Amino acid sequence: MSKRKYFGTDGIRGLANSHPMTAEVALRVGLAAGKLFRRNHGRRHLVVIGKDTRLSGYMIEPALVAGFTSMGMDVRLFGPLPTPAVAMMTRSMRADLGVMISASHNAYTDNGIKLFGPDGYKLSDERELEIEAHMDEGLQEGLAAADGLGRVQRVDDAQARYVEIAKASFPRHLNLNGLRVVIDCANGAAYKVAPAVLYELGAEVLKVGVDPNGFNINNDCGSTHPQAMVAAVREYRADIGIALDGDADRVAICDETGQVVDGDQIMAIIAGAWAAQDRLTGGGIVATVMSNLGLERFMTDKGLTLERTPVGDRAVMERMRGGGFNLGGEQSGHVILSDFSTTGDGLIAALQVLAVLVQSGKPMSALARQFEPVPQKLENVRFAKGGKPLENDKVKAAIADAEARLNGSGRVLVRASGTEPLIRVMAEGDDKALVDKLVKEIAGAVKAAA
Repeated sequence: MSKRKYFGTDGIRGLANSHPMTAEVALRVGLAAGKLFRRNHGRRHLVVIGKDTRLSGYMIEPALVAGFTSMGMDVRLFGPLPTPAVAMMTRSMRADLGVMISASHNAYTDNGIKLFGPDGYKLSDERELEIEAHMDEGLQEGLAAADGLGRVQRVDDAQARYVEIAKASFPRHLNLNGLRVVIDCANGAAYKVAPAVLYELGAEVLKVGVDPNGFNINNDCGSTHPQAMVAAVREYRADIGIALDGDADRVAICDETGQVVDGDQIMAIIAGAWAAQDRLTGGGIVATVMSNLGLERFMTDKGLTLERTPVGDRAVMERMRGGGFNLGGEQSGHVILSDFSTTGDGLIAALQVLAVLVQSGKPMSALARQFEPVPQKLENVRFAKGGKPLENDKVKAAIADAEARLNGSGRVLVRASGTEPLIRVMAEGDDKALVDKLVKEIAGAVKAAA
């Protein structure tokens, strides 16, 4: 595959107003994607655009709009809206392309551009490379005639549409009456829609992170900083806490005692319930190489499978589509429920957990630990750019030795980061002391080779 110049593992992302996250690059994305996604179907070409609450969204959005309209595409602007909502609306509004302006769980200083095809799924690597090729061509090529420029409109009911879609994912015969629910929206894209959904389903809603000012997205709040959710649950004596990230495609949950529930446990809760209701398709779930061995054993004990993919929700979604699975996700809290959504949706995942909670009649603490996680250790080792420590014989020998010493009672995973010059060394197994020792030995070999 050709080397990528702009796109990373999840769209284009970087420090706002620095390459590649500049107005010029955003303009080129609009021009290039506009050129590629104009389909000859006898109607106006349409692109929909959503964003989170970062200050730099005010810079990126108009640059994209200028690119798309100059290519003759009409634009519909949603304003602040979760990433999964933009994916859904791309399909439901019959748009040629969907765009989300967000850097997800990163600080406000970063921003990003994610693209969705007309089917609501993230673009393939091949499509992104096609866009990159066009981005570096002359900007005058393929522009619309003066009478063929695109028009721009704001979609005033975008948030209301998503609220109804999210509510429809919750079992119709259930409600949240009597439940005290903390929702931490990370001062991000879901700051209006998530509390509205929970309130309309009957919950007493206690809100955190719902006052965005352009600078405070993910700042000591949200799924990457669950301490805010935990503190609110304890202060208000809530039954459950839910924390989303900046674009609401991932979630963390905590029980009434403040114990945090990660993506692996969330998948186990939903998989167990859906399997019992004969709703789980594909014979199991899809997770990444980072998911805990305890989850795999939990699934096996139920006669179900866990299929692993490389890290990234796009890889999970591709395997789900290929194998007919309707549940998959990542330990980090990206949970994909393909019955309802084409990408990770933190709010809809939380609603499925709430449904299990309501039906069980138990406190959340009784559901929070579906399996005992196997001790897992992760260490990141930085290396010089251009180096290839994973090809070093001593590193290979250290990995082979570690696998032999685990002797089938654990896993070793050593991989290069897709975004930084880092080698990620992970091991897990029933013997914590051995796991810690093996990670230290492999990391030492990598450092020596780096």
